[in-house]
Amino acid sequence: MRRAAFFVIAGPACIVGYGLVRLWGKSDGTYGPGFDWQAAHLVALAGMVCFVPAVLALAGLLRPSPWRTGLVAVTLVGLAATMAQFGADIVEGLLAADRAEMSALGADFKDVPGVDVVVYDVVPQLFFVGLLVLAGMLAARRRLPWWSVALLLVGIVLPAVTLDLLPLGGLCMLVALAPAVPALRRPAPRASVETVI
Repeated sequence: MRRAAFFVIAGPACIVGYGLVRLWGKSDGTYGPGFDWQAAHLVALAGMVCFVPAVLALAGLLRPSPWRTGLVAVTLVGLAATMAQFGADIVEGLLAADRAEMSALGADFKDVPGVDVVVYDVVPQLFFVGLLVLAGMLAARRRLPWWSVALLLVGIVLPAVTLDLLPLGGLCMLVALAPAVPALRRPAPRASVETVI
């Protein structure tokens, strides 16, 4: 499960990277569309992809149960919606000639029935809620320290205050999940990750 340990670190690290590239892109007052926009969103998308094996690996530290299976399923649905959101942002950035056109393309996409709920407002939040509940379950099993749950919550809330806090939020998430890495680096029981869902 050493590869799983890498993904647990890589997911939050990419959020830090996304936030830093975004701040760099904003520094000249013209963030998106362009290289800075694409680079930031590609890093963010890579982070969400890394979170898929990370969530499966973290859940593999828990005993199999219907609750675990349901939690993983909900979290992965939220992840899929988040990936769709970043994918849409990347496509809009490629198609648009300037910020105004990119905003218009985004508005057109959101006008599609259900897109607001599924891709932006509601379903993506299931990833963060699921990850927080998963951390709570791991803390209850002493697979994570109690403070990991609190720090993870801070890391999730900070970008909701302002996206400029993304690097700090990602760093909080990384520190919160890092204590699980030693357990993930040990040889895995035969049915741990494979039977999570």
